[in-house]
Amino acid sequence: MILEVIGAAGLAAAGITAYGVRGRSAQVFGPSVWKGPASRRAIALTFDDGPSESTPDLLSLLSDYGVRATFFQCGHHVRRLPRIAVRCAADGHEIGNHTDTHPALYLRSAQFIYDQLERAQRAVIETCGVTPSLVRPTFGARWFGMRPAQKRLNLLGVMWTTIARDWCLSGDEIVQRMGTAAHPGAILCFHDGRELTHRPNIDSTLQALRVLLPKWAAEGYEFVTVSEMLARPSVKP
Repeated sequence: MILEVIGAAGLAAAGITAYGVRGRSAQVFGPSVWKGPASRRAIALTFDDGPSESTPDLLSLLSDYGVRATFFQCGHHVRRLPRIAVRCAADGHEIGNHTDTHPALYLRSAQFIYDQLERAQRAVIETCGVTPSLVRPTFGARWFGMRPAQKRLNLLGVMWTTIARDWCLSGDEIVQRMGTAAHPGAILCFHDGRELTHRPNIDSTLQALRVLLPKWAAEGYEFVTVSEMLARPSVKP
């Protein structure tokens, strides 16, 4: 009986941990959101893994449709492509933290997680002159050191309502997947980079957005940053 109780407790703990790592609504490893209020007909487009050499094409497309988005940037790429990182902020987009070198954070020490977030935070502050208030964990996976790191850096975790899987799908497949993803308060995840790849091909993302942006605009959706959706004040260094 005792062994059965211990086994059941172990399974329960494993289940809670698994939920905390990947559950989009989980708060186990730190404060986090995956959607905004449904009281406003607005959606928040987010882009991960940049900036990249392909980001300017995306910025031009967003500008054509008057879309402001949230870019979760890697410190490595910010240092590598500072002019593109600066353009993202100058174009009115929100800049979030997506770690320094895009490692998986699960099974890592608290110090490792903090160092990854702090280096990315510093890169954005020094390059763009803005202080991220949002963080998106790589691969959407969190771990035990996230909560203290978020607290020290004043970061709110952001998951997503729907992810485009645009790193592996064709443009037509992304449109099919994301075509019905928009609803009031939705946070939609795309990518303007491909992890640490230099000069990534994001043609499928751009192709899909050329279809999706006018579709969503025609449906009456307002495009806002994540902080605007959550009514969080912007932060200056």
